[in-house]
Amino acid sequence: MIQGIGAAGGVAIGKAFVLPAWEWDVPDRRMEKVDLAKEFERLYEGIRTSKTEIEVMKNEIKETVGAEESGIFDAHLAILEDPVFMSEIQGIIERQYKAAEVAVKEAIDHFVTMFDLLDDEYMKERALDIKDVGNRLLKHLLGTPDITLPADTQPYILVAKELSPSQLVHLNPDNVLGMVTMAGGKTSHSAIMARALGIPLVSGLENKLTEPLQTGDLLVIDGDEGCVYLNPEPEIIARYTELAEKQRRRKEQLQLLAAVEAVTKDGVRMRLAGNISSVKDLELALKHGAEGVGLFRTEFLYMDRSTFPGEDEQFEVYRQVAEKAGPHPVVIRTLDIGGDKQLEYFELQEEENPVLGYRGIRISLDSRELFQTQLAAILRASAYGKMKILYPMISSLEEIRKANAILEEAKQNLTRRGIAYDPDIQVGIMIEIPAAAAIADLLAQEVDFFSIGTNDLVQYVLAVDRMNEQIAHMYHPFHPAVLRLLRQTVQAAKDAGITVSVCGEMAGDEKAVPLWLYLGVTDLSMSPQALLRVKHRILNSDSRESKEVGAACYRLPTSNQVEAELVRYAHELEQERLSK
Repeated sequence: MIQGIGAAGGVAIGKAFVLPAWEWDVPDRRMEKVDLAKEFERLYEGIRTSKTEIEVMKNEIKETVGAEESGIFDAHLAILEDPVFMSEIQGIIERQYKAAEVAVKEAIDHFVTMFDLLDDEYMKERALDIKDVGNRLLKHLLGTPDITLPADTQPYILVAKELSPSQLVHLNPDNVLGMVTMAGGKTSHSAIMARALGIPLVSGLENKLTEPLQTGDLLVIDGDEGCVYLNPEPEIIARYTELAEKQRRRKEQLQLLAAVEAVTKDGVRMRLAGNISSVKDLELALKHGAEGVGLFRTEFLYMDRSTFPGEDEQFEVYRQVAEKAGPHPVVIRTLDIGGDKQLEYFELQEEENPVLGYRGIRISLDSRELFQTQLAAILRASAYGKMKILYPMISSLEEIRKANAILEEAKQNLTRRGIAYDPDIQVGIMIEIPAAAAIADLLAQEVDFFSIGTNDLVQYVLAVDRMNEQIAHMYHPFHPAVLRLLRQTVQAAKDAGITVSVCGEMAGDEKAVPLWLYLGVTDLSMSPQALLRVKHRILNSDSRESKEVGAACYRLPTSNQVEAELVRYAHELEQERLSK
């Protein structure tokens, strides 16, 4: 047994197919000065072709697993437009008279070596992105065919030194039982996509193997525990075969819960909604029993294009979502760009700390026309369903008042145009900045509802970037400081008589159900994939017992103790269910 990192959960048993590594035979060709212009044209043509391919892959993955995951390829496009990377290549061609493919190979090696030397797992992952983009460019310059996967339909476990997003796009999840990589971790792009595709992945096996894995080796991989068994004994195979069958049956059983209301054993009703980025996401959420949309991330409508979407275009999307959600509410978050979400056609100044910078409502309030266009589209769609407006990144009363003033202007414009809308459309704010949680009692007087975004709230409260592998272990959603701010926010909402929901990743963590029952939060919004797991936990919970567990968590002094208590209770519920 080889212990690695569990990067995507699940069990797989099958024969290995070892993906050959990219091996480039790039002779150190030098050019005559008169041929440099031709060499630059070859380079630019390779870049254009690579960009086109990346755009195609981005759209493919968007259709397969959703808009959020497709954003991975924005980083690849950005590399091809990065002035530092491109000037390195151009400089080698111009000053050293080297062929385009030689310059690209040297530039890749330079940046990858530089990033690999940094003691930062995040930068090592970005080195893989540069390799991926560089390999694509080299492929076009050299006329080399793609490395292909097995042509037959026999399922296999894919083994590679590292897997790039470009390689993962073309995987058939029906043929790939699981994946093993020597490099990478939980925050790698391959891990993100593996989780989205539902393929088990174990990473980080480099320097842990006494001999390399070979095509045809029988493997058992456990993506939850992060272990790989090489040519295992029959009893190991039997144990994991049984576990895989249990997981398959559980998945089928969970799907049966889609039409069942989320009600605890003693009658407490909870409403589970979906977090979506597109109409396709909504369809999956509804299939999994979502009662409407608790968070529509509209920024994805602004990506994959060269100009801002107009009012009519946005209206059509919002109307479709409103009609498909039927009688259930749809909460539309206004444009939340900035930070890690950039638009190619809307240039933002470079910032030392963009996550704490110019983003969300801050941009909307400065870009009044852009904001009014989106608000008008949402208002028009409110005539076709139960729409709500959600402002992101709110930290003060002034921001709410300015946003509402622009909303009033949008309403008046529609009235003058004779266009129908819901004049009483509800307006809420994201509670994701600690300042907002601290003055939640004041903010609650100005809005109709709160939506707690736990991802950013945890990050800001603990000053931890969870995408940074060096400190990711310090990202604790169950930290007592986080729990206290959650309680303060919920209490402020109750005192003001407004509703409160949770839409961050904590909402989709079934372990957290006792906390929500203790706090009295009955509205949760989560990724479509989490809906049935959370519903299953609610159906098997007693609210009185859960509240006692939640209260106990609030008396514990450390995040580890809180999580241990929640895990203990979850295990107790599961054992109770299995004994019946």
